[in-house]
Amino acid sequence: MIFQQYHSHNLNIPSWHIKPGQCWVVLGRNGSGKERLAQAIKEQQKQPEYAAKRIAVVSFEEQQAFYEEELLKDDSDFMDRLDPGTTVRELLNSDAADLNKLAFLNLDRILDRGYRLLSSGEGRKALLAKALLENPDYLVLDEPYDSLDKQAKAELQHFFAELSRNSDLQMIFLLNNFDEISDWHSHLAVLEKGEMVAQGKCQDLVNNQDIQALLHFDADSLPPWPAPLSESSVSDPLVELKDGNVSYGDTVIFSGIDLLIRPGEHTLLTGPNGSGKSTLLHLITGDHPQCYGNNIRVLGMQRGSGETIWELKKHIGIVSPELHRNHRVPGSALEIVLSGFFDSIGLYEEVTPIQDAHARLWLTMVGLENKPRIAFKALSYGEQRLVLIARALVKQPALLICDEPTQGLDDINRHRFIYFLEHLASQTMTTIIMASHRKDEDLSLFRHHVNLD
Repeated sequence: MIFQQYHSHNLNIPSWHIKPGQCWVVLGRNGSGKERLAQAIKEQQKQPEYAAKRIAVVSFEEQQAFYEEELLKDDSDFMDRLDPGTTVRELLNSDAADLNKLAFLNLDRILDRGYRLLSSGEGRKALLAKALLENPDYLVLDEPYDSLDKQAKAELQHFFAELSRNSDLQMIFLLNNFDEISDWHSHLAVLEKGEMVAQGKCQDLVNNQDIQALLHFDADSLPPWPAPLSESSVSDPLVELKDGNVSYGDTVIFSGIDLLIRPGEHTLLTGPNGSGKSTLLHLITGDHPQCYGNNIRVLGMQRGSGETIWELKKHIGIVSPELHRNHRVPGSALEIVLSGFFDSIGLYEEVTPIQDAHARLWLTMVGLENKPRIAFKALSYGEQRLVLIARALVKQPALLICDEPTQGLDDINRHRFIYFLEHLASQTMTTIIMASHRKDEDLSLFRHHVNLD
């Protein structure tokens, strides 16, 4: 595949030749243009020389697009039961022999579940399996390891390594972290602000100091921490769950979970994809229908006692894949951050000048001070995640609930978020509950660990 003097909206490539047998990594930070590059590669299929080629893309954008398609087909309102939508089995439309080739993805337990009901990691696996089963000539993988647990990531890396050595499939990895570049990646290109600023063999570029500097985080570059506009009164304990359980029919997600979280007792949830981490967090936030069938108190309120979800959420900040994919309403980056004051998806209230100024401060904290009026949907996936982080922190809540919060973030912004957590922990106003697959996010601030393996 050849790009020669390619110039389009926010992407400029003077010359780039992807030769047979090469396995490329395109490295770039959030907003560098990787997503536009994935679209450009897919659009090559319109060119006569590539018309017969099959080009597949696996990305958060593709995942979001398919999820929104499934929502449009949801007939739950016209049925006497939940409409599961397209099941994974229907999505893959393959026989057992083909599925066995992808056994390492552990799809058996989700084959008959609707796509909309999958966790972010499970949905990622399903769409990757679909792309592989289509036997493409080119496979573009945008952050393929994000949202996968440790074992799934290791098995997928091994699978890709074998593919790179033993097949004609041309793989192009779009990554934002150096530590995901493997020894079987042959070539590296670097994107910065839509420009391909370097390309060559991995071994020649991976230790280049100028390239590494692009992904270096310096906490001293941040402005002073914004003072909170108000302080939340907190109960003790913040969260209490006794003998927690969630099941769907005969499928038990978890059972017998006891959880007691007091102010300042930051808690980390771990476990493989599908173990129930997100479900447990949804019980706490009130976003799971079975929260009313469990003995759970949050911020001093017994669930099912007549409280409203808004009484709870005005003291809670949330960052999660589900919140991200449900942000489908129009709005600018600034409006999304401002909506955090009202706990709404979209902005429907009048804001004060103080709130507006405070939201702009938080856009500066996440490095998006120059994009307040850019439409949320027009931002890259990683930039969208940064906006949602600012939305969660704008009111510096009593309880911050984070489900894989660094999904889609480059090294700079992942370290930025970790700095935020450490600062919040030092201020003692906010208690953090976080689910993560990453070993390097098991921070010293976490006093409790809950493993749902």
